[in-house]
Amino acid sequence: MALNEELEDLKRVFGGFHFHPTITVVVAVKGHRSRFFPMSPNDGDVTSTLLPGTVVDTVLTDPSEFAFFLYSQSRIQATSKPTRYHVLWDENNFCSDELQRLIYALCFSSPRCNEAVRLIPPVHYADLAAYRGRQYFDAMEFSQPIHSDASSSSSTVSNSNVPQLLKLHPDMENIMYFV
Repeated sequence: MALNEELEDLKRVFGGFHFHPTITVVVAVKGHRSRFFPMSPNDGDVTSTLLPGTVVDTVLTDPSEFAFFLYSQSRIQATSKPTRYHVLWDENNFCSDELQRLIYALCFSSPRCNEAVRLIPPVHYADLAAYRGRQYFDAMEFSQPIHSDASSSSSTVSNSNVPQLLKLHPDMENIMYFV
């Protein structure tokens, strides 16, 4: 879906402005069960977790795909969890080391934390915005009267109400209030 729909839509929008940037699409996966441990005490910190900046991109990843695990933050307690990054499209021809360094550097750009974070801020903010949007949609769905017809008795939101849900007050349009 990211390549077939979202990438094509993005290119169409840029094309409408006669702007054709090179695009790299990377998916960040935080919902996995992979954990890695240091092979020797020198490879980890005092809590026996891998050091921040550690990348796992061979042996445990598919050699035919451009994917890697990145440990970007240290843990005080328990085992830290890496984020898995999977490159779906790369017009910039990044080599793996360049892209891994770029993503690791982005982990230090969060305005909410003065240390490295597990998930890069653009992805984290997109996640927050999607969560807020779902909350608004759910609130609107439950605030509408129940529409029933012969085939269904469930609560629905009519399509005419959806644009009202997506419209922001002009004072809020350029503010990241969900952060």
